Amino acid sequence: MTEYRNNNGPIRSTASATTDAYRRGNGESPTNDADHFDVEAARNKEDEFLTSREEALTRMRTAQSIVMSPELFEKLYLSPERAVKGHLRQTFANPTPLAILSHAVCASPLGCDLMGLRGSGQFGAASTGAYVFIGGFLLVLSGIFDFFLGNTFSFVVFCSFGGFWFSFGSTLIPFFNSIGAYSPTGDSQVVGISTKSFQASFGFYLCFWALLVMVLLICSLRTNVAFFLIFVTVDAALLCLTIAYFVMAEGKYTLGQNFVKAGGGCLLTCGLVGFYIFIVLMLSAVDFPFQLPVGDLSHLMK
Repeated sequence: MTEYRNNNGPIRSTASATTDAYRRGNGESPTNDADHFDVEAARNKEDEFLTSREEALTRMRTAQSIVMSPELFEKLYLSPERAVKGHLRQTFANPTPLAILSHAVCASPLGCDLMGLRGSGQFGAASTGAYVFIGGFLLVLSGIFDFFLGNTFSFVVFCSFGGFWFSFGSTLIPFFNSIGAYSPTGDSQVVGISTKSFQASFGFYLCFWALLVMVLLICSLRTNVAFFLIFVTVDAALLCLTIAYFVMAEGKYTLGQNFVKAGGGCLLTCGLVGFYIFIVLMLSAVDFPFQLPVGDLSHLMK
């Protein structure tokens, strides 16, 4: 209400005076300014209380009305969703199965090669093409798709491991001369791989990769047991191979080979777990009548 003042005190506005006159003509008592403000304040408080109460009830209804089976809840952590514009999730396919498959297809045979099963060896050089075009290319491609879907964790994991397979495959390709550069002639792969300089240098590369995977392993505690096991086995493999190359650089070749075999076993286990997750994702993709468990871990950390 607008007020004006003169020397004799406050004068109410014309609108207020007219309202009082109307009330007197109808046998009602004129309004009191203090009462008017008290009523308005009480109404405002009541409206605020009702609004907050309705919001609280809405949240309670939302939290208590959604019931999900353990299988459905676990699916959310196989392909975690984030808010994205438009209808990308309804338009494009889930890239996670492709990424898991490409990693498993490369990790499993490499693990067998490192263990020397059936006479295999030479760091799996026979699968160099798979490391580049399946492990590297498909993982990076899947990571880019996850980027547009808003899945930050999957994007980082897939692109980084894609880069690992690209770099690993490139190390074995003679064109890049990554190994031959360490030989006295500067071009011998056979001599270069046995030099102390190459073994120590490659050991440092694996060491810092083990550190990176350790960070991803900690983050995977918010996902599920299957993903967690993948990072555990990959990290164990990288640590074993790091130790192997460091001790071989010191001349302890037999001990180093034992650690290489241990790393191969961890990598093979990683590949088999990857195949399991791939099966889970594909069964979900075709709405199979039953789903395999992956072991939700999200409840461990609120």
